[in-house]
Amino acid sequence: MTTPDPSVPRRRRIAFVLPVYHEEEGIAAFHEALTTTMAARPDLDTEYLYVDDGSRDDSLAHLLKLREDDDRVTVLSLSRNFGHQIAVTAGLDAAGTADAVIIMDTDLQDPPPVCLQLIEAWEAGADVVFAQRRSRQDTRFKKVTAHAYYWVLDRLADTEIPRDVGDFRLMDARVVAEVGRYREKDRFLRGIVAHVGFRQEAVLFDRDPRYAGESGYPLRKMLSFATSGIIGFSTAPLRWISKLGFAISFVSVLLAAYVFGVRVFNPEESVPGWAFLGVGMFLLSGLQLIMMGVIGTYLGRVYAEAQDRPLYSLQLAARGPRQDPR
Repeated sequence: MTTPDPSVPRRRRIAFVLPVYHEEEGIAAFHEALTTTMAARPDLDTEYLYVDDGSRDDSLAHLLKLREDDDRVTVLSLSRNFGHQIAVTAGLDAAGTADAVIIMDTDLQDPPPVCLQLIEAWEAGADVVFAQRRSRQDTRFKKVTAHAYYWVLDRLADTEIPRDVGDFRLMDARVVAEVGRYREKDRFLRGIVAHVGFRQEAVLFDRDPRYAGESGYPLRKMLSFATSGIIGFSTAPLRWISKLGFAISFVSVLLAAYVFGVRVFNPEESVPGWAFLGVGMFLLSGLQLIMMGVIGTYLGRVYAEAQDRPLYSLQLAARGPRQDPR
């Protein structure tokens, strides 16, 4: 066993965590673009951790083909579709002794050359370097809803979460270790990283259109993900319930005073208000159901955490030097 020479500086290792879901058409192009980019930093060792999130197409086969051609590729395959955030978590758990981890999607919307800027900022002393979108090639509907969501999140979240930032970021090993301690089931990683702290900096970039395939985040999943961000990092909806209850009670007192005044001072103008009562009943019933739904959402999260089930299950892990069959 050879002893490392202390006079020779240790090579630093960067692990890329790359979640994959139905990306068979673009995986090869993405890997080629990423490895070509990282060839500009031969002083760094790299590992490409692809996490197949239960894809039903041939994504896994394409990933295993990449591994045959490149020893730096590691393939993890989840036993079913657990969701993007869980797939990223599985990759972070597997990053091991990497000096830093870069998370990015494999649809080429996150341009690989930006990784070099993230690494430079990390080498300059930042612990977290997040890629912040300067522009994005999305539909007008998605741009408007994204802006509205970040506006709401900025005002509700107890932790300051940067705007126009996805999961495309670099994290130092210390930060990865801290994030690994957060094991909640309904995960919102960009909020978790913001909550962890450390020195965080932004790198602006222009987001490209998808290379191929369709987004793994349809409207239903986007709404669920947005809810996770708000519920996971804010108790404001619960406070709103109390405020709304006080407001309705105050209005009820005013209406009661008005009715009492009419009955006492102008009884001839008093008209049975069946329509008003009916509308009021349905209004209050609807508000009650909404309040119960908000409370139920928080309670459901508590129930899921109390079950303490594993975040994910692996069905395949291909890592390390391949063995020569001879």
